[in-house]
This record gives sequence, C-alpha cells and structure tokens, in this order.
Amino acid sequence: MNHDEILDMLRRAGVEVPSGEDPIDVEVEVEDASPDGADASGRGGKKGAGRGHVEPKSARERNKAARKKRAKGSHIDIPVPPFMERLATWSRTALIVMLVVLGIAALIAYWWFHPALNIHSPRVWNWIILISIVCFVGLKVFGLRSEHRSSLFNRLALIPVAVVAAFFIGLIMGEPFIPGNAERFASVLKTTEGNFAEDIEEVDYADVPVIDRASAQLLGSRAMGSIPEFVSQFEISPAYSQINYQGRPVRVSPLTYADLFKWLSHRGDGIPAYVLVDMVTQEAEVVRLEEPIRYSESEPLARNIDRYVQLKYPTYMFDQKSFELDEDGTPWWVFPVQRRTIGLFEGTTIQRVVLVNACTGETEDHAIEDCPTWVDRAYPSDLIIEQYNWSGAYRGGWLNSWLGQQGVVRTTQGSDGELGYNYLAQGDDIYLYTGVSSVTADSSNVGFILVNQRTGESHYYPVAGATEDSAQASAEGQVQNLKYEATYPLLLNVAGQPTYFMALKDNAGLVKMYAMINVEHYQSVATGSTVATTQESYLQMLASSGALSEDEAAASGAEVEVTGRVASMAQAVIDGNSHFYLTLEGDDSIYDVALPGLVDIVRYHVGDEVALSYVKDSEGEGDACSVRRVTALGGKRAEVEALADDDAAPVEEPPAE
Repeated sequence: MNHDEILDMLRRAGVEVPSGEDPIDVEVEVEDASPDGADASGRGGKKGAGRGHVEPKSARERNKAARKKRAKGSHIDIPVPPFMERLATWSRTALIVMLVVLGIAALIAYWWFHPALNIHSPRVWNWIILISIVCFVGLKVFGLRSEHRSSLFNRLALIPVAVVAAFFIGLIMGEPFIPGNAERFASVLKTTEGNFAEDIEEVDYADVPVIDRASAQLLGSRAMGSIPEFVSQFEISPAYSQINYQGRPVRVSPLTYADLFKWLSHRGDGIPAYVLVDMVTQEAEVVRLEEPIRYSESEPLARNIDRYVQLKYPTYMFDQKSFELDEDGTPWWVFPVQRRTIGLFEGTTIQRVVLVNACTGETEDHAIEDCPTWVDRAYPSDLIIEQYNWSGAYRGGWLNSWLGQQGVVRTTQGSDGELGYNYLAQGDDIYLYTGVSSVTADSSNVGFILVNQRTGESHYYPVAGATEDSAQASAEGQVQNLKYEATYPLLLNVAGQPTYFMALKDNAGLVKMYAMINVEHYQSVATGSTVATTQESYLQMLASSGALSEDEAAASGAEVEVTGRVASMAQAVIDGNSHFYLTLEGDDSIYDVALPGLVDIVRYHVGDEVALSYVKDSEGEGDACSVRRVTALGGKRAEVEALADDDAAPVEEPPAE
C-alpha cells in the first residue's frame, strides 16, 4: 500500500491529515495497537493485516480526542503568568499548607489592624480587593491543575473580578456629578440662619479662654515636670481635647507610656493620671486617679483603645476619637460612629456614639440624639468643616460649583494654610466656630457658622467683616514693636457685637497681652495686659465709634456718666497730644480729657457745671484718686481717630509678667 492510498484511507476514516507535500507521522494519528492487542508491526494481528495497518477510531473516541485538543488549545490562547504555572505544579499538600498559612496570617492581620467589617469602610475594601486577587489567582491555578474543570474555574474567577468592578462602580456613584448627588451633599449638614446677639451669650471676661492648644501643651509639660516620678516613665498624649468641665473651659489629655519598656514595667499598674489645663486661669495640674487608666493609645496589645473598641463593635466605622471627663472627673474615650449617605464612601455623618471608660473598659452605645450632655465632641471638627464646605459648594448644583460659582462659599483657612477654626463654650456645650468667605474673595468674610459639636446643630450668621488672618495681622501690627504673635481668633459676643478675641504671645510661647477687634471694623484694635482692661478699652472704642448707643454703652458698663462743678483744671502734653485734667467738687478723681477729640473742653473754666462720661476701669475703680478717661463731654462724643491713636500709646512698654 503506497503513501497516497494510506492518506485516502485515513480521510475516509475521519482522521484529519495535512494536505500538501508535508510528511505525516501515521503512528501519531492512529492507534498504536489493533483492538485484539497486536502491535504496530502487525504481529499477532488479524489475518491479512499487513505491516503498518491501522484500525480506524470509533466516533466516540474521535470526539473525546477533539475535546482534549480544543481544551489544550484554549490554554495556549490565554497567557498565564509564570508564577501561576509554577503553583500549578505544586502538590496538593503544599497548596493546602499555603492556604492554611494565608488564613492564619489574615486572622492575625485582622486582629492587629482591626478594620471595620462594613461595606462602606474604605479600609475594609483594601482587604476585600486583596482577598479577591488571591481568590482569582487560586481559581486560575486550580484550572491549570484540572483540565476537565478548567472552564468551571475560569467562570468562577469572574466573581472576584466582579467584586473589584463593584468597588469602582460604588466609588463613582459617590461623586457629586452623578445626578442628585449634589443635592445630597448640600443637605448632609442642615444649617439655619441665626441672630448673633440673641443666640450667643454676652461674654464674661472671667470665663474667656485665653490660651490656645500650643500654649496648653506648654503649660502641661511644665506641670508634668513638677512630678519627677512621672517624667521618666510617662509622656503627655498630644490629644488635649477642649471640653467644658464643671462649667469651665479646659483642655485635658491623658498620660501615655514613654516607650515599650516602660509599658512592660507599668502595664500591671496602668496609667496613674491625666493633665488638666484651665484655659481661663492658665493653671495646669496633673490629676492623679484612684483607679488608673488601663485602656489607652499607648497600649500595644489587647487593651489598645482603638483595637479594643473596634473588636467589640466590629461593624462600626469610628471617626476621630476624643478624651473627655464626666462631671465626676472620670476619664472616658468618646468614639463617634460614622454613616455613609452617598455611594459607598461619601456623605459621611455621625449616627451613634460609643463611650469607653478609660479605667474599666466599660462601654456605652448611644444614638446621637441620646448622647449624654457631658459629652462635648460627638462631631469631629474636621468632619464639620467638610460637611459645611459640601453645603457651600453644591447648594446651587454641581455645575455651579465650578462653572459660574454663584453663591459658592467655603470656610476660611488658618494662617498656616490648615483648617481655620476655634471653639466657643456656651452652657454645657462646645461650639465650633469658623468664618465663611466667598470662593472668589479671600480678604473678607461674608459671615460665620457656629456648630454644636454634641448635637450637630448648625447656625449661620451673615456678618460681613475681616477674615481671621486679617484680624491676626491687625492685632500684631498694633504691637509690632514687641513682635508678639497673635493666636487664632476666638469669636465672642461683646455688648451684642461679634468680636475677635486673641492672645498675643512672645517668642517663648507665653501669653503677654490680649487684643479685641470688631469683626466688621478690624482697623481699630483694643489691647491690654489683662482680659478685663482689654474688654474695657474695647467697650470704650465701641461707644466712641457709635457702634453702641448711649443706653447700650451704659448697660454694658462701658461708660459711666457724671455731672458736677469744675473744681480745678490743668493742661499737659502727653506723647505729643494735649490733655486737660480736671477735678469736680466733692470728687477726688481726676478726669482726663484728650484733644483734639474733645476740643470743647477749652470752653469750660473753674466753677462751670459740666456733664461728662468716662470709661469704667475695674482695676482702678476702687481708688478715689484714679484717673478716669473721658469719652463724652456735654453729650458730645470724642472722635474715633483720636481714641484709636491714644489706645496705641500705652503699648509702647511691655507689660510686667
């Protein structure tokens, strides 16, 4: 039988053979042995079977071979990374051991990093994506190991791919350009317009916080240095939360273990104290506890406060925690619980609060509306700023937020480029304050907001005026010869007027003076070495400028009106300005009338009846021979410019410490 006859026979049997002149290996395409066991040479075969005779395959065998060939061809068409091919060659035992090791490592990593088991948590999605990648690789490796089930494993491998795709879809669905999202962003923080003079209590200088966070840290470090047995073993946490404690604005921060070896030495005894800084009196003390703090940030293992509370509430997404005191002085950790309202990760707000007793580990879970009144910081400051900026940007829609920008506003920034805000204590609550400015104007505010950090209640006050950094620059310019640095302003209600109050610190960070500036008229600055004198000078400035009526000035205590007959009069020149000093019959006080603001004094002589108003000075009010500064003469007020110039004169000499 020649070559062509063999090819014809193979084609009739259904075997594919190449065409053309290429040779064919017959033994590859046909069975090596006949059905009765004869070998390829024909020995032992059927009678008449010559050398090289092949029996045709059955239809079932041919279909099976074709499927195998197609399966092999599919592996060739889809490229597989080399590491998957190497994994496919591992034994079943080795693969099982690897999966067990990965599972144990995942459990240890979860305990250590404790992400929230919540689909809206960005941290848990890092784990989900990592697990999806591992599952995808595993399914592809199983497909390489089992040709019969490769198609099944390839289809299952689409599941982790779909999970990753769902992540990106959820991410996009939270973007503000998605229809309806801009309105949702704008309504996360509901802000109503308020009346400043009615909503905010008038300030009592005896309760005004005069130091900022940096000064509190400095005072706390000095108090810590007074206890030698603590200095070498513990440090002060940088928390320094501002709270209302027993009716006083204070900053409080727990101690922490100095290092790992100090923790090993004292873990059984716990942390014995916390630092309390009074923001009014500037007094700092280290408060020793009867029961030590056992749950803190410096605990590395099970009593680490973040790990402890997250594992106790595994599905809660916690925001920035704070360290606070109840009215009995017991330390607590306050953990706000987040809720997402837009897409997977956007529209964050607070729905619950978890309280953890820092000494015993006792926990309390409250809805935000049921939060105890001693809690001051349920809503983190950064979140409040972010929520209001959403409202300011998207209240007119997404397109308007970047095209046209009509009515688009934002909160003001601090002088260091970071978020600019401060805190205002009112009653039992702490309010976050920040100015609001247009996105197209940086030098002035259109108003400001006050947000209750316990309830999230937000109010907007449309008071146009200077930005906080402009007020700081104005205060520093008033004492530029002393090179004092102004702290971030605190907003106060002084005689119904929104007022910036700030401390002036020297290079060592110590508070030396104070300044008050009217929000609407920041060019005029009142300064003093105490809060009381600064307030009195500021009230006089308001009364002199006409910002206060006579009744308001009298009600605020800024001015006192007296009448009498001139007993004596003398003239002097002080710092280039003329002053008339006079006394009244039956009154030992000396009244200072400055020119040119009150030039009508030249019309008066000894024995004339005179009516004048002067600034009430609490420091010298009890002294019968005190010098009282006259602000109005015969019902006529002094000019504002003259008063402003005279206010600056006492600042030439630095105050005594």
